[in-house]
Amino acid sequence: MQDQSAYPERSAEGMSTRAKAGLVLIGFLIIAGVLLFTEHRAHVLGLLVWLPLLACPLMHFFMHGGHGHHHGGDRQNESRSL
Repeated sequence: MQDQSAYPERSAEGMSTRAKAGLVLIGFLIIAGVLLFTEHRAHVLGLLVWLPLLACPLMHFFMHGGHGHHHGGDRQNESRSL
């Protein structure tokens, strides 16, 4: 058997205290999220109406990749062809 003094944070089951605390935190966050959703369902579902309106500028911003990167090259090509 290994010496238990080398790993003081480990319990007898082999799971560290930090891992147990992480599991407890995850469980707490899940329970809190479910309770918040059930108590504030009307507010959350009411905000879903605005998602398409919010999606338009976000899609425009992220899907275009920025304007101005591509139009400079077209003007140079036009001047060379003349």
